[in-house]
Amino acid sequence: MELTAINQQVVSDHQVESSTITNNNRFIEANTQAVSLSHLKQDCIIPVFAKDNESTIPHFEFIDAVGETAQQLFPEGTVMMPNIRTSHIIKGRIPSAIGKPAKELLEYEKTIYYERMAFMVEIPHINAYINNQKLNLTVGGVRSYSEQNLFSKKSIEKFKIFIGFKNMVCCNLCIATDGLKDDLRVSSVEELKAKTEELFLNYNQEIHINELEQLQDYTINQEQFAQLVGKMKLYHHLDKTQKQGLFYLKTTDSQINTIIKNYVEDKHFGADDNGYINLWNLYNLFTESSKSNYIDNFLSRNCNAYEFVNHLGMALKNREDNYFLKKYDIVH
Repeated sequence: MELTAINQQVVSDHQVESSTITNNNRFIEANTQAVSLSHLKQDCIIPVFAKDNESTIPHFEFIDAVGETAQQLFPEGTVMMPNIRTSHIIKGRIPSAIGKPAKELLEYEKTIYYERMAFMVEIPHINAYINNQKLNLTVGGVRSYSEQNLFSKKSIEKFKIFIGFKNMVCCNLCIATDGLKDDLRVSSVEELKAKTEELFLNYNQEIHINELEQLQDYTINQEQFAQLVGKMKLYHHLDKTQKQGLFYLKTTDSQINTIIKNYVEDKHFGADDNGYINLWNLYNLFTESSKSNYIDNFLSRNCNAYEFVNHLGMALKNREDNYFLKKYDIVH
């Protein structure tokens, strides 16, 4: 399918920026730090497969591949610079510094790379508004060298890529099932570009936005919310037999606690004075809590939150019994 602008903005020139960092890049928070693309290119070594010394695809080539694909598919507007978060720094030193105390190492004697990296690139001329909140089309990806066997010979490499929307109020990513490739395996940059293009073209942004808009149509009260979070906590302690037939929930206990806290305190998405909250606001409480995930499972849990809130929405719409919201509690 062809991707089109939902709400068009006036942009005079096509521009891709890549060397600096914006202040609005907290799309993930747990144990991460912001870095620039130039830092990844100039200051970081490239891991290799130990048995044949063949290079892996480095982080900056992954970012460039996704950014170039977005630039080709959306040439009519601005593709923003990547916002990059990294974690699990791997430190080393050059051979001449062997045996030297760490505190005496000079900067040029040190080497680093990041085991895990996540990035996003906004395409702001393609956007939508839900509840007066602007959502920009956003693409990006995740790479974790921990998922590669670097002690072997060169092999297929694993990546995660996505396309969805970013809520500009809170930087939360909204990722649907058809906008995520969570287990992409490629052997070259060209193959990575081809798979990225395939995902972007198969993503249906209009359906995604319509489904997000419909979340505003259903509301739960404080009693229902309390039952919901209680059942979510209980879910993780059920045995395999009891979980059969239930929605597969990835939200952790600590995330549930964050959702409860923000239900009371969040000025944008919390409950109203009477304890009512619609599913759009509830969904944003879920995506806000998913920012606390580590880089390697961030995208899958964000997407799972989307599926889960839609699961609740279908129960509300059809007035069906549900493990998390009983039928007699369901109201439109």
